Amino acid sequence: MSDTVYDIPTKGDRRKRSRHLWFINSSFDLVNFDQTVERISERDPQAEFRFVVTPNVDHLVRMQKEPKWIKSIYQDAWLTVCDSRILELIAKLSGENLEVTPGSDLTEYLFENSINTDETITVIGASASVIDAVTARYGLTDVRWYEPPMGLRKNLGAVQQCADFIANNPAKFTFICVGSPQQEMVAKAALRRGDCQGVGLCVGASLDFLAGKVARAPKWMQKSRLEWLHRLISEPARMWRRYLVTGPKIFLLWWRWQNDRKQNRPEKT
Repeated sequence: MSDTVYDIPTKGDRRKRSRHLWFINSSFDLVNFDQTVERISERDPQAEFRFVVTPNVDHLVRMQKEPKWIKSIYQDAWLTVCDSRILELIAKLSGENLEVTPGSDLTEYLFENSINTDETITVIGASASVIDAVTARYGLTDVRWYEPPMGLRKNLGAVQQCADFIANNPAKFTFICVGSPQQEMVAKAALRRGDCQGVGLCVGASLDFLAGKVARAPKWMQKSRLEWLHRLISEPARMWRRYLVTGPKIFLLWWRWQNDRKQNRPEKT
């Protein structure tokens, strides 16, 4: 696969922000939850397509070994917010204020407060049962749903078909729920088309939570940064490697990031 597949530059407001932080393997917008919601909700639904990414520990660890063309996708996001309270904590220990905006909380807020029952909602991914449950829960009347094939990462034709669906079903909000980095690939393909509209939200399993397919951790576990433990206990066969093998690597990456920052920090005179 060519490293230049997703390297075509885009115009306009792809990084519309005033401040950002490069933390470990990603650049984050320094915005809180309310500011994130405001930016997304108030954007003109007919404006050129832009997308939001929500990196967490898993993203940043995988980014270390991802090819250049995958890393470049995140650089073209309109908004990058932190999806992990663990990242929020270790950034704080480094003296950085990286506020958390979980993708699941963001998705829930938009459905509860920003989406009208009669407006068009476009969804890439999820399952028929999830779509039915979310549609019923919020009384939605115009959900445009596309279920791509498995193996999306290695099927650029299928990625393009997702982008085509977004173009043919314009909506203020497009929820791209096919896992990372597939969802970011779809968002970038839609951006490259140049004729898509609205905001694409790369939010993983967020609709599964809204549909009740997967139970979220209790609020006290979320606030205590133990949501990962709840997911591990709930789905051990699927989550053990992510949380017990891959996830802990973030601390080594954090240590390296801190050392690099100290070495590159200008000396006081």
